[in-house]
Amino acid sequence: MSAEISSDLHLKLRNLGVDDLDQLEELMEKVYSDIGGAWPRKTLLALFREFPEGQICIEGNGRVIAVALTVRCSYERFSRAHTYQDLIGRRERIRHDPKGDALYGMDVFVDPDHRGLRLGRRLYDARKELCRNLNLRAILAGGRIINYHRYAGKLTATEYIEAVRRKEVHDPILSFQLANDFEVKRLMKNYLPEDEKSCGFATLLEWNNILYEPEGLAAEEIRKSVVRIGIVQWQMRLTDSFQAWLDQVEFFVDSMADYQADFVLFPEFFNAPLMGMGDQKDQFSAIRFLAQYAAPSLEALSHFAVTYNINLIAGSLPVLEGDTLYNNAYLCRRDGTVDMQPKIHITPHERRDWVIQGGNTLQVFDTDAGRIGILICYDVEFPELSRLLAEEGMEILFVPFWTDTKNGFLRVQRCAQARAIENECYVAIGGSVGNLPQVENVDIQYAQSAIYSPSDFAFPHDAIIAESTPNTEMALIADLDLDKLMQLRYEGSVTNRKDRRPDLYQLRWVAEKTRKKVGNGKLAS
Repeated sequence: MSAEISSDLHLKLRNLGVDDLDQLEELMEKVYSDIGGAWPRKTLLALFREFPEGQICIEGNGRVIAVALTVRCSYERFSRAHTYQDLIGRRERIRHDPKGDALYGMDVFVDPDHRGLRLGRRLYDARKELCRNLNLRAILAGGRIINYHRYAGKLTATEYIEAVRRKEVHDPILSFQLANDFEVKRLMKNYLPEDEKSCGFATLLEWNNILYEPEGLAAEEIRKSVVRIGIVQWQMRLTDSFQAWLDQVEFFVDSMADYQADFVLFPEFFNAPLMGMGDQKDQFSAIRFLAQYAAPSLEALSHFAVTYNINLIAGSLPVLEGDTLYNNAYLCRRDGTVDMQPKIHITPHERRDWVIQGGNTLQVFDTDAGRIGILICYDVEFPELSRLLAEEGMEILFVPFWTDTKNGFLRVQRCAQARAIENECYVAIGGSVGNLPQVENVDIQYAQSAIYSPSDFAFPHDAIIAESTPNTEMALIADLDLDKLMQLRYEGSVTNRKDRRPDLYQLRWVAEKTRKKVGNGKLAS
């Protein structure tokens, strides 16, 4: 196409109407002169009448120059092998199923005089948007392989398709469809017998609507697309009783519930002020003094989650199991159930001064607001853990942390940002600020809580959803769109998870897969 024509062309995307019939027939005759030309007028009129929103065109300077014709169909029926005639009823009437759960792309064609403007891509994008708006499962299409006749003597149809996929061979239709996120599901024989260029073959192509939600789901099965989370940047302050500390916790839970948050995240060791009520001369004994508050704390926190209708993540509580001390985070769901994630990697300070042991379980938690993972502080600096969680469908990673200096915080921050990018998930980090001069080894804190996203066009330019003021007690609240994650994983500028090379490297969890569940918000004895 000449630059002169291109510069003078004014394009308009719209639905076809009866007034376009003459132009449509003329264009079909021009494009399909080798396989019969235009469809019967009655066939086209039926399409306009039965499914007008599915008939899309691009108009250039008042003339129809590109067209997409579409019907609804049963996914179950047409995701299997079929022929073009299976779509055509008696008297050449295309079978449109108004209750169908998928779109079938009957045709896409562009005026040969206007090729090179990527008009086909515009039509495909419009059809995808229609599929999403109608909440349909997929787009199916039978795709001609019109250059196959040139290779039929030396390649089977299957070998030809693979050669096109590897870009060793160019096929105007199949190459275009693969570039538009369609997948070849199967090879179909005798799809259109008169199609000599394709030797009668066609590919069954499919584009999945990743936002599809089946109708008739029970209330508990409906997936939330937008999730609101709150992070408490916790002020460490002197306390003289367990109840005073608990009142501070309840204040923030109540506040986050007022904003209708789905989650509230508290930091690691956020019950550390209670250590000030014990003897500080022996740190081994002091941390075990704090552990005696684990059971009543968890019971109260689970009660808050139910009472305030919010999923509460208790950043971490030191817990004694027999003679062994662990650092555990707890998920207190608003339905009253409680789950636990231990800290797996123990810092030299925790190991040396407090004799804390690392846990040996890792799991993704199902909630009413998405699938989440929890990694406590140091654990986020080990990328294997978050990758394992991502492989289990994690959408949001919560990282409660405690750091005393800025360089310690920056390790957590930068690793958390990397985890968001490489695993295509949201990462929320929450820490504590202030000081506890009366508590040995927990005397100063540094934090800047934040929520990080993957780095792509659908997200903030710096991949930071929200960020707190450093070293200031405050609450951070943000909405996270889970649908954006789904689109990123299939249609992003880069697709980290999909593009991994399991033929070269793999990651696996070698410990026994166990899940420690805490009943009714009470620690097991």
